[in-house]
Amino acid sequence: MYEKNGEKYYVVDAHVHIWDGRESNLKNVHGKQFIDCFYDYHRNLSPEDVVWDYDTYTYYGGDRLMKDVFDDGYADHAIFQATLLSDFYKNGFGQTEEAFGLASKHPDKLTYNHAYDPRNGEEGLEQLRRDAERMNLKGVKLYTAEWHGDSRGYKLDDPWSRRYLEECLKLGIKNIHVHKGPTIRPLDRDAFDVADIDKVATDYLDLNFVVEHVGLPRLEDFCWIATQESNVYGGLAVAMPFVHARPKYFAQIIGELLYWLGEDKILFASDYALWTPKWLVEKFVDFQIPAELPEYAPITTAQKKKILGLNAAALYDLDVPQELRLPTDAGDTSVEVAAGARA
Repeated sequence: MYEKNGEKYYVVDAHVHIWDGRESNLKNVHGKQFIDCFYDYHRNLSPEDVVWDYDTYTYYGGDRLMKDVFDDGYADHAIFQATLLSDFYKNGFGQTEEAFGLASKHPDKLTYNHAYDPRNGEEGLEQLRRDAERMNLKGVKLYTAEWHGDSRGYKLDDPWSRRYLEECLKLGIKNIHVHKGPTIRPLDRDAFDVADIDKVATDYLDLNFVVEHVGLPRLEDFCWIATQESNVYGGLAVAMPFVHARPKYFAQIIGELLYWLGEDKILFASDYALWTPKWLVEKFVDFQIPAELPEYAPITTAQKKKILGLNAAALYDLDVPQELRLPTDAGDTSVEVAAGARA
């Protein structure tokens, strides 16, 4: 929980990782390119006093995550978003078993979302069924630009992808997080395009599609889709650090999202360990739309509370303490809800 000026904020970091980018885990030069690109984002967009050294950044482990996200970072809950990249790393980039083990040890603090690749066909479907049962999955994280043999990406509306989405429905996996953000070397920019979100969101209304990184640098395309599709949400991973590095740009991002999506469909995320949540939470609570951007309305405290945690809590059925919920009506505080979207 974060508290400032008498206001208490329930915080859900909706996008965290444990990864291994050490030299010992690299399968080829592309693994080195990927972790180096991550580190460039980290050091160029973070305040100077929170930049990590490169060796620590390549692998930090669960104890460091618990300290940075919960002890120091104000989070009440966090959600692992798995990233496989098996073509680049010997044991995968995201350390899935370590992350799942940590979530199993701390179910009150951590939710684990696994990953799948529809290009694995029937064998992958069987694996998804086993993973769903063993891991009690409520969500998955998809990486449409991931390389797979000769393939350098897929679309969510591909036939095999649709079969996996239909299986998610059967298995009760409702939250589909999809990386749709900036290019990460050596992945291809076009493989992150947001157009396929429009198609599957229309066809699978019982699934929630969380577009990670809010489609950047395709924010306008994403907003036009998300305003039409009631089951499309925006995850702020990668957008958040601009609250420090380029605050006017961040104001435009959050202003557009609030205008098009509304306050109930935006989720805070640090993308740990790309960035640590402590300074992101502090700066976001203090942030306000600058006067030179009058086309955007001021951000209210209630909106910040929804974005920082209550919206994600609603998607994942988290038990928010009564004192941290919002009243259903300004004049009636006897009945409270976690977020307006699920009132």
